Amino acid sequence: MLDEKLIALLRNFDLFGSLSEEDLFKISATFVIKKVNKNEIILYEEDTNNFMYIVLSGELKVVQTVAGGNEIIVAIHQTGQSFGEISLIDGKTSPAMVIANRPSIIALISKKDFYALLANHSQVFHNLLEIMCLRLRDSWEKLRMLTLKDPAERIRALFLSLSDKSAKPLTGTPLNIKLTHQNIADMTGLTRETVSRILRKWQNAGIITIMEGKLIHLNSAFYEKMHKR
Repeated sequence: MLDEKLIALLRNFDLFGSLSEEDLFKISATFVIKKVNKNEIILYEEDTNNFMYIVLSGELKVVQTVAGGNEIIVAIHQTGQSFGEISLIDGKTSPAMVIANRPSIIALISKKDFYALLANHSQVFHNLLEIMCLRLRDSWEKLRMLTLKDPAERIRALFLSLSDKSAKPLTGTPLNIKLTHQNIADMTGLTRETVSRILRKWQNAGIITIMEGKLIHLNSAFYEKMHKR
């Protein structure tokens, strides 16, 4: 990846957005760039992680094995997002497996360079704290979602967590990620058949619209249903 293109990408990332171009060039010089294929495993469960990872392009999923051997998707990392920081901080292993959802390019930052980054750039440290807080709140939302007994309410909670929080209910909003029915099932603990049935019902009722490229648009009726609960 060309330096200029990499710097342009980093400038839009939440973690690095406050840094100067000179600082971004210095930081990017410490990166190890790696291309990964679809379904390639980046981290295995219980791996000792020695790097922070940044998704420069593509999409990765975080999968955890639960009781009965079933797998659920606990997170999806898209372009501009990072992971692995917690393991660098507490030295513990990863409780989940990270797999490429599609061909992707990732940057690896060593533990030494990670700590140097935080020590030399207080704003990056502040940005990291904000990102961690967002992840913690997202984890709370996921736990709440999985306690819901109604399958439709689980899917509704998932879609709300993936939607633009600033969207206006009158106009609706598209989800910021492409999801297959199996992805949704894996993220909600439901079967694919149940997900397909609910989405078909919602589409027929005008609650959602399946757009080009299988993106899901949450219509105003989606939010009206929420307010009536």
